[in-house]
Amino acid sequence: MINVLLIRHGPTDWNVKGRIQGHTDVSLSTHGRAHVSRWSVPAEFRQYFWFASPLTRAMETAQLLGAPDARPEPRLMEMSWGRWEGRTWEEIGVDDAAALAELETRGLDFQPPEGESRRALTQRLRGWLSDVAAGAMPVAAVTHRGVIHAALALATGWNMCGRPPHRLDWSSAHLFQLQPDGRLFVGTLNVRLN
Repeated sequence: MINVLLIRHGPTDWNVKGRIQGHTDVSLSTHGRAHVSRWSVPAEFRQYFWFASPLTRAMETAQLLGAPDARPEPRLMEMSWGRWEGRTWEEIGVDDAAALAELETRGLDFQPPEGESRRALTQRLRGWLSDVAAGAMPVAAVTHRGVIHAALALATGWNMCGRPPHRLDWSSAHLFQLQPDGRLFVGTLNVRLN
């Protein structure tokens, strides 16, 4: 089994305002930098090979966690939310409540207008995991909520309809275990970083 540690980036101003970020390159907020600066990666994970989504909020988080040489990996980017990026759920609900309600029932096939589907995100992540399995060394990655949910879907069979099968703390790390054949399993979720 190959350990794969996933950490969500720290808070941004858009997170506080409830704005959907997706591929929009938003930096950590002042509060976000201070928040991540208090995190400490457990010793057993510090020597892992580090990756990060190339979006600024993830790269900044990796630096603050002591992984300034984290390799940028585009397959770890958040799902593209298309025309909904920069908007809040409330704004979307006011403008297009029926479409939003219908899309939410699609689970893995949920796809915002001109955006990426959850299934496509999961396939993108599966490609990266296949490369990790071929490398056969433990890795850590700073990524995004959607990517970690995609990993949880792969590990548990969750179809992304309804609530996730496990509650995730976004100020913690999440350890998954990867088989050489590419199958992913839950290791230890909510590994404390402070």
